[in-house]
Amino acid sequence: MAGNDWINSYLEAILDAGGAAGEISAAAGGGGGIEGASGEKRDKSSLMLRERGRFSPARYFVEEVISSFDETDLYKTWVRTSAMRSPQERNTRLENMSWRIWNLARKKKQIEGEEASRLSKQRLEREKARQYAAADFSEDLSEGEKGENSNEPSIHDERTRTRIPRIGSTDAIEAWASQHKDKKLYIVLISIHGLIRGENMELGRDSDTGGQVKYVVELARALGSTPGVYRVDLLTRQISAPDVDWSYGEPTEMLSPICSENFGHEMGESSGAYIVRIPFGPRDKYIPKEHLWPYIQEFVDGALVHIVQMSKVLGEQVGSGQPVWPVVIHGHYADAGDSTALLSGALNVPMVFTGHSLGRDKLEQILKQGRQTRDEINATYKIMRRIEAEELCLDASEIIITSTRQEIEQQWGLYDGFDLTMARKLRARIKRGVSCFGRYMPRMIAIPPGMEFSHIAPHDVDLDGEEGNEDGSASPDPPIWADIMRFFSNPRKPMILALARPDPKKNITTLVKAFGEHRELRNLANLTLIMGNRDVIDEMSSTNAAVLTSVLKLIDKYDLYGQVAYPKHHKQSEVPDIYRLAARTKGVFINCAFIEPFGLTLIEAAAYGLPMVATRNGGPVDIHRVLDNGILVDPHNQNEIAEALYKLVSDKHLWAQCRQNGLENIHQFSWPEHCKNYLSRVGTLKPRHPRWQKSNDATEISEADSPEDSLRDIHDISLNLKLSLDSEKSGSKDGNSNTVRRHLEDAVQKLSRDVSDSRMEVLSENGRWPSLRGRKQIIVIAVDSVQDADFVQVIKNIFEASSNGRLSGSVGFILSTSKAILEIHALLISGGIETSDFDAFICNSGSDLCYPSSSSEDMLSPAELPFMIDLDYHSQIEYRWGGEGLRKTLIRWAAEKNNESGQNVIVEDEECSSTYCISFKVMNTEAASPVKEIRRTMRIQALRCHVLYSHDGSKLNVIPVLASRSQALRYLYIRWGLDLSNMTVVVGESGDTDYEVLIGGVHKTIILKGSFNAVPNQVHTARSYSLQDVVSFEKPGIASVEGYGPDNLKSALQQFGILKD
Repeated sequence: MAGNDWINSYLEAILDAGGAAGEISAAAGGGGGIEGASGEKRDKSSLMLRERGRFSPARYFVEEVISSFDETDLYKTWVRTSAMRSPQERNTRLENMSWRIWNLARKKKQIEGEEASRLSKQRLEREKARQYAAADFSEDLSEGEKGENSNEPSIHDERTRTRIPRIGSTDAIEAWASQHKDKKLYIVLISIHGLIRGENMELGRDSDTGGQVKYVVELARALGSTPGVYRVDLLTRQISAPDVDWSYGEPTEMLSPICSENFGHEMGESSGAYIVRIPFGPRDKYIPKEHLWPYIQEFVDGALVHIVQMSKVLGEQVGSGQPVWPVVIHGHYADAGDSTALLSGALNVPMVFTGHSLGRDKLEQILKQGRQTRDEINATYKIMRRIEAEELCLDASEIIITSTRQEIEQQWGLYDGFDLTMARKLRARIKRGVSCFGRYMPRMIAIPPGMEFSHIAPHDVDLDGEEGNEDGSASPDPPIWADIMRFFSNPRKPMILALARPDPKKNITTLVKAFGEHRELRNLANLTLIMGNRDVIDEMSSTNAAVLTSVLKLIDKYDLYGQVAYPKHHKQSEVPDIYRLAARTKGVFINCAFIEPFGLTLIEAAAYGLPMVATRNGGPVDIHRVLDNGILVDPHNQNEIAEALYKLVSDKHLWAQCRQNGLENIHQFSWPEHCKNYLSRVGTLKPRHPRWQKSNDATEISEADSPEDSLRDIHDISLNLKLSLDSEKSGSKDGNSNTVRRHLEDAVQKLSRDVSDSRMEVLSENGRWPSLRGRKQIIVIAVDSVQDADFVQVIKNIFEASSNGRLSGSVGFILSTSKAILEIHALLISGGIETSDFDAFICNSGSDLCYPSSSSEDMLSPAELPFMIDLDYHSQIEYRWGGEGLRKTLIRWAAEKNNESGQNVIVEDEECSSTYCISFKVMNTEAASPVKEIRRTMRIQALRCHVLYSHDGSKLNVIPVLASRSQALRYLYIRWGLDLSNMTVVVGESGDTDYEVLIGGVHKTIILKGSFNAVPNQVHTARSYSLQDVVSFEKPGIASVEGYGPDNLKSALQQFGILKD
């Protein structure tokens, strides 16, 4: 009801008064205005509005309310109703419409109240988190920690707000290129939704194929042409669906390099930029991004294989035989960000993220409309799954790149994992070398998207003439010009150009209203609407079709025929010609979206000499600050939009000044500028890569006899892991013994890392490395939903079912569980199972990876645990681990929880805790906090971790943010060359918190069904999103087995080809 605030107030007054029908009748009977709302009381017996002769439903509810209420179905109802001949029936229907509007207003008020309560609670939680952080930060805040006076340059500082850092001249570009030309960087970009190809991009075909597609392709192309960058891979989804072009099914596509002398450099065999398409999800369907979430794990596995193989290939070409790991993996949008976090953790490579648009911001905008609840929004957009992915990106990213400061300050500020004040304090403490107590915050960097301007030659303009004089005017006009100008009765008038999808948030209908109701503007200019491509309106999505239909009706309403162009088709390659046509007529480009994350079309238009009128919400503010080539407007105010357009097209000197400003400053948004800023930021990151890959290592992971890939010295490892059972028993008498033991473990681990490299030769001579490499198939036992007795029997039955492969050595076994290693040892001993029957043990929910050790010389005494720990795995997962600072915060949180409940709800389990796992016993599962609440509490305090409950809810493990049981399997692939597609994971009908990620992926899955499965604890029901948003049980490679008998298990293993018939 924008533009009729008095009606909003009127309806709110009805709500506050209780909404009695008699009161509504009285108010309406007063003439439909405010006076009626405060008039004398009417007879409540008169309930039907049509009974009051002075009331005009047509005038009040239609002209004043419905015409301004953005609700398509109400408008359609009014159209049908107004055509009725019977006054009584027409008034009855109009009355019903008034009640519908009243109910919408009531629903909006209810939603607003719920959101206000939620935001108030969130503010209290954040303030509490800041108080805790202040308590931990024992030192007084320095000036730098306050943020405003830090000596370190920041994108938030006023000093940098007026100008974006840039390369100022061709000489500077050449100097920078010369300085970096000898580097051989490998960069991986990920964008998995939409239709992505290098040429003839189908931008606007659907909501998934828009500006982001163009951005990532051009970024890959520009980086691939930058000195110092050897190869860029843009990973996306391979689509072989009948309703899309065959090119989207090609595994690899090379992107043609940018034609620039400054960025030409020597090419190698595999150098350049490539689109690499990874098959995942339904092979024959093109599905929207909201439905891709269940297949993320499958994409990660496929991308991991490609990156490992490409790193080896590049190592042979430019790495002197050593793998060339990606210097960074950069995810785009939430779905790719989720994937990038997992890949970054598996490869131990820095992660960069760009959100493009953010879920919390979208959720806030939809909620403000007051038409849908959170549950309804989530059902449509899977918004909670998206938000959780974005929170994970905050946990895992080293740098988050945005287009504007507004995105940092207003949009990212909505997330639990980011607080601008906390970020400034942490940055200052790091700079001063002061402890942050396990707290981490990603670095936010604003780098505007780039453009390639070398091929653009703006035409000269004669301010006194009707048209500009363009070089080569003798050449024929582009065909798209005729397609547009055929709409106009006077095509020589200045053209107002809008280039946007017919999406409600693009606000096209307001633009048409502004144009139609401003007579002087209509007389002076034409309006061109490029609204994507369409064939039949009825075949478009309902939302897009509704917007387009509204536009056509408005054109008819204001009789704009001959003044508005709306062509049905255009090619992406014709967009420059459209800009040229608008500039030739001395036109204006407009983007009046309600919120524009950046506004790349504004930069494109400026490059062709078009002044702009743009929304003041979002990225256009930053663009206008740099270019100074137009006017910013309130997108909700159509009069302001019309006046800004009229001012630019009517004032020739203002138009010329805006045009000149844009052309002079446009180079600040070039791709060379963007790439230079990008690489300079990436260059500040601490290099990370798999720790066992040393300069003198042989890295051919498929070679089973490579001595350098063996484990570190067994004696050093044994010192760290093999804890004496006798000392455990005696230590339990001393309350501080476990703390001392943990510090001792940390010290021994550090010592092991320092001496392991010098002891590698001993391993080579003894030839000790896990037997995993010789296995053709791996069976991972990860059944969480059964009692210990059933669990032992499941293991024995799996051994029996695969006895032939087990005896021949072709089948290996891994035990994956939330239990600590000492619990696993006790369980196996009680069941009569040898530890040597397994090749590896993934324990403590994936925070520890162990191997069996049966050699007596490795055991310090008979009481020791016969396992070796993989310290290299710890080096993979320790990223952003809060350590003792996290532990103290968790203990404080547990104490508060116990005090609130008046009983011991949760207590620390020091016996089962380890260096990278803080374990708790849950004494009262009914009072236990859900995972999402614990995770939010830690994120608000800038503590990054992975929180998991056991299946029965009796155990809570807090581990590193990028550690999990599925990530441990990916590590085994990278470390020992195990093929993920040759793994079979056996699970129950339900499991621990990480149950879903054990099912997704390229591995095969066997689900054991039956009454032996215990019902999962209620702590697993309070999820942020449904299980179906995470995993698809219909994907190939999943088999269900009734019971866990050997014959049934053998049949399932034979079905997957693991065992021969």
